[in-house]
Amino acid sequence: MSEWWPQAAKTRKAEVLAAMPHVQEIPDRVEEMVGLTNAIHNTDCINLNPATNTMNPRAENLLSSGIGVRPSLGYPGAKYEMGLAGVEEIEIIAAELACRVFDAAYAEIRVPSGAMANLFTFMATCSPGDAVIVPPASIGGHVTHNTAGCAGLYGLEIHEAPIDPETYTVDPIGVAKLAEQVQPELITLGQSLNLVPHPIADLREIAESVGARLLFDAAHACAMFAGHQWPNPLTEGAHIMTMSTYESLGGPPGGLIVTNDADLAERVDTIAYPGMTANFDAAKTAALAVTLTDWLRTGTDYAAAMALTAHGLAECLTAANVPVFETVHGYTKSHQFAIDARAFGGGHATAVRLEKANILSSAIGLPSGEDDGLRVGTPEIVRWGMSHTDMPELATYLAQALFSEPTSIAPRITQMRQRFKTLAYVS
Repeated sequence: MSEWWPQAAKTRKAEVLAAMPHVQEIPDRVEEMVGLTNAIHNTDCINLNPATNTMNPRAENLLSSGIGVRPSLGYPGAKYEMGLAGVEEIEIIAAELACRVFDAAYAEIRVPSGAMANLFTFMATCSPGDAVIVPPASIGGHVTHNTAGCAGLYGLEIHEAPIDPETYTVDPIGVAKLAEQVQPELITLGQSLNLVPHPIADLREIAESVGARLLFDAAHACAMFAGHQWPNPLTEGAHIMTMSTYESLGGPPGGLIVTNDADLAERVDTIAYPGMTANFDAAKTAALAVTLTDWLRTGTDYAAAMALTAHGLAECLTAANVPVFETVHGYTKSHQFAIDARAFGGGHATAVRLEKANILSSAIGLPSGEDDGLRVGTPEIVRWGMSHTDMPELATYLAQALFSEPTSIAPRITQMRQRFKTLAYVS
């Protein structure tokens, strides 16, 4: 038993191990659990978690194509292994498409995850012991930027940025004062909940004044950039941008780094290989190429629909007396927003409650507290064909789940979910 686990995790592990079938039956059981998970997400529940999405089936099929087990070390045209002509072409195409989608000169597509994209960037810009300024959890700052995550594990000295609670982002004036004091090598922006565009140009000026670099973590906001709804962080002043590829982007599990800085690109390249990813998953790269093609073809419409639907749902929830977190700019200008969950026991407790109603969501920090918010997003429901016109119905059910017995709402959520069976914005 993993004695450091929380009690709920210990209990769950014991339950699973107690019911674990004979080794010969395990493949059947695993397939059964895959089916259960797919039924939860694709049939029974409405997924409002902005940290996930549904892939283009053509991209998803490529994940099981078999090429992911073929080692592919080195540059295209100069590989260590043989028989990789097809993989080389896929690699070149995926990187080129990433550059086009994010208007970047360089793209690193071998990154295993968004967290690793951040670690690669920390390694490319900093040395252990260097100071960094990062968004705190009270505005959705990600753990990878903080002491418990990649930044702390790499040995960086973490300084949380002062925040502007009225805009749910960092306070440039406060960051400027902090930067003068701690002389950071890196300033980071980007959060797990992004409601309005961030003050990238202001922070670039601050970074320049102290000789620092500026990283934008676009894991949760990349759809707004790929779909041209928000200004591109690289154009606004970020030296480098990281992201995961499975969240609002709707691609395979993995990470991506883009930049216009040749020096940074070369450093990241050598960290990727031969440093941290001697091999990479070519099947994932193929799936990413298909995903990025979708963004070039339909991304603007998809991102606009996400944002419109999110704002519509926030308005409808407010009309149903659900307390939606609001900045001075309104509920949201992106595909995400937050419910103030304090009246319902906090963000995590509210997510657990809504799961009983077949509504999937997740907790998020608010300026009032790190578990005060419930994060809501529209990437998956829009990909399944919902629009802002469906939000009055969904808001009614969500409000009922919050204010009454949630299990009684589950059948209605499933009925609504099953009306949407065709994926949109895929080629």
